[in-house]
Amino acid sequence: MVLKEIQNLCKNSSWSSSGLRYMQGKAETFAGNFSTQDRIPYFVHYNDSIEFPCGFLKKFPISNSDRTDMENCEGVVVVSAIFNDHDKIRQPRGLGSKTLDNVCFFLFIDDVTLKGLVYHRLIPSKSKNYKIGAWRVVKVLSKGLYENPAMNGVIPKYLVHRLFPNSKFSIWIDAKLQLMVDPLLLIHSLVVSENADMAISKHPYYIHTMEEAMATARWQKWWDVDGLKKQMETYCENGLLPWSPSKLPYPSDVPDSALILRRHGLRSNLFSCLLFNELEAFNPRDQLAFAYARDLMSPRLKLNMFEVEIFEQIVVEYRHNIKRGGGASGRQEAGPKGPKTKKTKRAGPDLLYVNGSCCSKCQKYLLEMWGESES
Repeated sequence: MVLKEIQNLCKNSSWSSSGLRYMQGKAETFAGNFSTQDRIPYFVHYNDSIEFPCGFLKKFPISNSDRTDMENCEGVVVVSAIFNDHDKIRQPRGLGSKTLDNVCFFLFIDDVTLKGLVYHRLIPSKSKNYKIGAWRVVKVLSKGLYENPAMNGVIPKYLVHRLFPNSKFSIWIDAKLQLMVDPLLLIHSLVVSENADMAISKHPYYIHTMEEAMATARWQKWWDVDGLKKQMETYCENGLLPWSPSKLPYPSDVPDSALILRRHGLRSNLFSCLLFNELEAFNPRDQLAFAYARDLMSPRLKLNMFEVEIFEQIVVEYRHNIKRGGGASGRQEAGPKGPKTKKTKRAGPDLLYVNGSCCSKCQKYLLEMWGESES
């Protein structure tokens, strides 16, 4: 029943396109490295004639055969990525008898990951088209990517609608997760039945963006703490507020973004483009830019932020491959004798006081988050 309903939705002649005209051109980076003031006007989109910046201002380095297969994927696509050999390949479980015939599974890898797969004899060294279990593996040339592997992962994560232009629904799953429920059932129950543009789990602990930013610095999830401070000040200055009941029906400002389900259309595509631009501007910690992009964009995103208990029932989470340095913190960079670890860049004066006197650009945010008055 679910398969037939999703097939009918995908074949429906009244299905509307995204309405976004993507900016073309050549740049040194995928998003064009726009300034904050240049990015802000694109948050409000009601004029379909305006070209919108949404990645690929630089060519994504994959083969033509892979690109063709991606364009031929219609209906539902499940996407994941492993860069810098950071995770193991995990096969989806609980698939229905017709799922593999109606759902595409694509896994993006770089040269480093490919060498590991060849070494462990998971794929033949001389093959050009790779497939491991359910996953169609796409090799991405490292030469044309970001230096930070975590940033490379957000290319397929947030530009999935551009990589798969004919797909109507998508599921992004971090490589640290194993899918335990059929993707067709997930799309139907969390997106279609909820009439949502996007479905994502709430964070298990945090509801305010600043809480996640502080945890990111405290647990060294990103090495440039001063950069995190500047990012939060930029968002506070341009309208980011802590979560409150006034933001309902959005129940939180912080998601667990390891699993994202989308109905490709104007609102979800717009959100994904806006978020990707923010990630390139600051860092790949997508939970920090999530509420900023969601709250400032117009038209508003129809978002299903489901409970953590649901997330725990539909995926199993594993640890990343253990390595010195590297990882999502972006602490690893190239050196003459191989990778080396960046030193943590400390923040300047804190977010509330500047040079010992009140007040910084995030004073209003922090006081509201703490439930205190400005007096």
